[in-house]
Amino acid sequence: MEAFKAYDIRGEYGKELNKEMVYRIGYFLPEILPVNEIFVGRDIRLSSDEMFEALADGLTDAGVDVADAGLTTTPMTYWGTGKYDFDASVMITASHNPKDHNGLKFSAKNVLPVGYDNGLKKLEQLVESDIKVEKKTKGTIRKLDMKPDYLAFLNQYKKDYSGLNLVIDYSNGMASLFARDLFGNRYLPLNEKADGTFPGHEPNPLEPENQEQIKQAVKTHKADLGIIFDGDADRVMFIDEKGNFISPDLIIALFAHYFLKDNKQSEKVVHDIRTSKAVGEYLKKFNAETVIWRVGRAYGATKLREVNGIYGGELAGHYYFRDFYFSDSGLLASLIMLNIIDTFKKRGKSVSALIHEISSYANTGEVNFRIRRKQEAMNAVVAHFKKQQTPTAYYDFDGYRLEFPEWWFNIRPSNTEPYLRFLAEAKSQQLLNEKTKQVYALLKPFTD
Repeated sequence: MEAFKAYDIRGEYGKELNKEMVYRIGYFLPEILPVNEIFVGRDIRLSSDEMFEALADGLTDAGVDVADAGLTTTPMTYWGTGKYDFDASVMITASHNPKDHNGLKFSAKNVLPVGYDNGLKKLEQLVESDIKVEKKTKGTIRKLDMKPDYLAFLNQYKKDYSGLNLVIDYSNGMASLFARDLFGNRYLPLNEKADGTFPGHEPNPLEPENQEQIKQAVKTHKADLGIIFDGDADRVMFIDEKGNFISPDLIIALFAHYFLKDNKQSEKVVHDIRTSKAVGEYLKKFNAETVIWRVGRAYGATKLREVNGIYGGELAGHYYFRDFYFSDSGLLASLIMLNIIDTFKKRGKSVSALIHEISSYANTGEVNFRIRRKQEAMNAVVAHFKKQQTPTAYYDFDGYRLEFPEWWFNIRPSNTEPYLRFLAEAKSQQLLNEKTKQVYALLKPFTD
């Protein structure tokens, strides 16, 4: 079934995903997540209410009670699962996908992520099977208003930001639930109203075309910082005072000024396999140990918990926190960022100056190649460069990451599409151009 992905269930609603399928997902969910009562939140997408009704019908027909939190951010469902000690939770969202898409994200007890490897594969088999639904004693549905509790939690991280000039783009998504409560009225809002048609732009802040509004507004408004959320507010990205997009992995390094500034003992920080080498180099100044792991919440949050890391992050703009049940939150990350930026502004240092201190590497960004023979292509690239020079570091999970004294690269397969993803970084643009040219030549015979 096309909608079942590595980390969640997601697809175009009415095609890859429909209410009959969602009903069966709800009905069979207790087979993979033993539950008495399950916590369910949803985003503003036009199909979310219908999906909730189908999911709740399936769950209650299986004898499970449902706590309906209504409109929420995805991180609210994570936090609510842990705070109120639910057996499991489901968030109805397609995150940053286009408006005609929708999906489901799952967490088990203690906010443990549920992905294809630890539950969704079995759920897919049950949903696809010809097993007939046998209705049990009907479960109940109750309303749960958790916004006051969640806001109180976030307010612990909030300080006076009146000295900062900000632009915040909510992408017409769920972060707008807390727009005024957290950030007040002393900033320029963009696309603030939650709207499932996403009239401002698609809710994916990684795409350059979706950054254009906020980049221009930052420059026009002479802002210190721009903040842009995705549709369900589990991700956040930042624009510096010059209107430049900040690579989200570099924010992992910047967060050390909040989490690690007073630490006498070493702490672990988790980042994904695509993260700039500069991040680990910068974190060494704070006595931190970096742990490299696979891409995606199902892996990143689990690894952070496993090593008891203080925080972690990904190139895609997810940031995980030990004090947030090892889960990710765009709003929490934005508050931490504002704390850091406010402190440095008072010392006369801009955001762009801070980022420049972290990294001056030349970087390709993540490049996609349409390739079906992914493993053969990866093997060809890895063999070529290993033959040229022995790597100083070598990682063979989530594709491959090979590090050399002057440069490194990661090449990995997409979990959901016929793409091979490539990223490289070097100490000079000339070296980067030389190495990427070699990679492109090696991959050319494999491209569709």
